[in-house]
Amino acid sequence: MENKSHALAAGAFVVALLALLTALAMWLTRDTTEQRMFEISSAEGVTGLQPQAAVRYKGVLVGRVTDIALDPLQRGNVLLRIAVNEAAPITRTTYASLGFQGVTGLAFVQLDDKDEGSPALVAEGDAAPRIPMRASMVSRLSEQGGNLLTQLEQASIRMNGLLANDNQKQLMGAISNLSDAAANISALTKRADQVLGADGNPVAMNLPHMVAQADATLKSIQITTERLGASADAVRNSATEFQRTSKRMSDPGGTLDKIGQSTDALATTSRQIQIQLLPRLQRTVEDTGRTARQVGRAVESLNDNPQSVLFGRTTGLPGPGEPGFVAPAPATAP
Repeated sequence: MENKSHALAAGAFVVALLALLTALAMWLTRDTTEQRMFEISSAEGVTGLQPQAAVRYKGVLVGRVTDIALDPLQRGNVLLRIAVNEAAPITRTTYASLGFQGVTGLAFVQLDDKDEGSPALVAEGDAAPRIPMRASMVSRLSEQGGNLLTQLEQASIRMNGLLANDNQKQLMGAISNLSDAAANISALTKRADQVLGADGNPVAMNLPHMVAQADATLKSIQITTERLGASADAVRNSATEFQRTSKRMSDPGGTLDKIGQSTDALATTSRQIQIQLLPRLQRTVEDTGRTARQVGRAVESLNDNPQSVLFGRTTGLPGPGEPGFVAPAPATAP
């Protein structure tokens, strides 16, 4: 009976001690700052965001997410309720976006302001004021990725069309027409020299025949010029389209610029993960392992000697050769 009463007293003491430690921890970690409540309605998904997630204003921790639910006012939206410190400068132009903590996938609410001179955002009536939600960098990158691929595909199609067999044939035809026109002009020049010459050539005296040949030559030159003009227009249109496509790709904000910006953003995110997140994650794992080992040793000690909670750790009886050793009395024969 005495052992059972000691065990019951030890258990009651442990329970009371745990309750006191819990109350002390809650009292030490309580938040005494004044906070304001805001709402955020998001048309995008909030995967990775959990209650009690951090709310940061330009990277500074200013509050926590208190609740995540569906928006009753806007069908299909997600409603976030956040508690923000009174000192945070939340204005009418403040907007929110989702940020992600490295490779863990955990999200937090990032607040920013595009015009710091705007008036403060205050509640109108009983409802909490709402902060508009903008798409995060990851969402914008995923949306623009398809557009970039589409523009690259269109540019390659236009370049292939410019170098198609039909266009090449038209270009070669234009060059051939130029050669024929030069030959006709050369022949006409020779005929004119014969007509106007004074060498007594019989051909020079046949002016009607020469005029007829000149007229035929001029008509041939006119037809050749028309064909050459059509070929030149086709080549000019193809060159203009190719120039427009190249300019659209190389201009600021174009396809190549967007690809470079996306690559820089991914490289920056990767460097931040390697510099900030991985060392913190390693230290957290080491601290967790050390704490688990200490808790295990404490539990083993409590199981081996539960009365040590009330009476403290006791030392064993001195053995032979140690100070205070008393030899047991010899047993007496019956």
